[in-house]
Amino acid sequence: MIPDIVRSLLAEPRAPGAPRRVWRDWLLVAVLVPAAVLEGVLGDHVVWPAVSIIVALGLAYALLWRRTHPLQVVLAVFGTHFVTFVAAAIAGVGAVGVYASILTLLLPYALLRWGSGREVAIGVPVILVAGVVGTAEDYNGLGEAVAGLIFLFIPAVLGAAVRFAVTSRSRELDQVKLLERQQLARELHDTVAHHVSAIAIRAQAGQVVAASRPEAAAEALAVIEDEASRTLAEMRLVVGSLRDEASAELAPQPGLVELRGLARADGRPAVYVDVSGELGTLGAAVGTALFRIAQESVTNAVRHARQATRVDVAVTESGDEVLLTVRDDGVDAAASYLTGYGLIGMTERAALLGGTLDAGPDPAGGWTVRAVLPKSGRDR
Repeated sequence: MIPDIVRSLLAEPRAPGAPRRVWRDWLLVAVLVPAAVLEGVLGDHVVWPAVSIIVALGLAYALLWRRTHPLQVVLAVFGTHFVTFVAAAIAGVGAVGVYASILTLLLPYALLRWGSGREVAIGVPVILVAGVVGTAEDYNGLGEAVAGLIFLFIPAVLGAAVRFAVTSRSRELDQVKLLERQQLARELHDTVAHHVSAIAIRAQAGQVVAASRPEAAAEALAVIEDEASRTLAEMRLVVGSLRDEASAELAPQPGLVELRGLARADGRPAVYVDVSGELGTLGAAVGTALFRIAQESVTNAVRHARQATRVDVAVTESGDEVLLTVRDDGVDAAASYLTGYGLIGMTERAALLGGTLDAGPDPAGGWTVRAVLPKSGRDR
């Protein structure tokens, strides 16, 4: 079991999305460089001022690369510290360095936050060795030595914790998006399967009465039946891998008709639904998406909108697009809405159909979800 864990850790890739430079990096350099130079020149406690300043300037440069090249930076900086500690011990002088070099603590954090498993496996022992040598070179008792090593590795623990939290969150988001894609694939499959099945049935009925019709009609009906059955079989095969169920229900998915069913005047909050405009040409997938988004939004409002008395659901058309707005009159619901994954799923569903979804506090009070989808459901 332990070898498997070790292999898994060593196979861990670098954390994605490491920023090359941010404004904080340049601020650190702007503070570190003059502070190190002034301390090296004016500080009476500094041994070997020239060496201390050069080391500090090298650290300032290395900080700019700590996320994209964490292992190389750790090896360079802690290797330099190791050499200076050994040289100071041989020369019999005190600690070499300036107080500004405290920013070296950012490197263990960066290594555990952004480095790969192999880089961490190499870099952590290097940090430990440099820390032990530095502590031995300026030894002031066991307690202080242990405290110093703990202080050195606290940033590394923080880096690992942040990495774990971000990775877990990213995986959860990916899972939500995957489930939403599976749900959309299921709905598309069921809707098309319903219509194709109807075509096949019509073709079979045509064959029954074909005896009294021209022979060409019977042949055409046979082709329709064959093509419809083949299309249905292929769709079941392709989309079936995305489903948990073994077969599809040959019934249409909910749409605008079912959306009106969300209305309830006797509830708290009460839900009012208004559908207007020429929506007869609305694609089946778009109608289902409108229902799902409205259903999720109403559910969120009922669960999270404090003191809400009503939820308004409105569907209108705007050219080739259809607009869905769900607004409640509750208070202080933002934190509750944003902690779940419902908004992520709704946004993913809208994007898959070529639309957009925005959600946030309404200036007039309450919370508003606004989705814009193309009527045809095609990508823009």
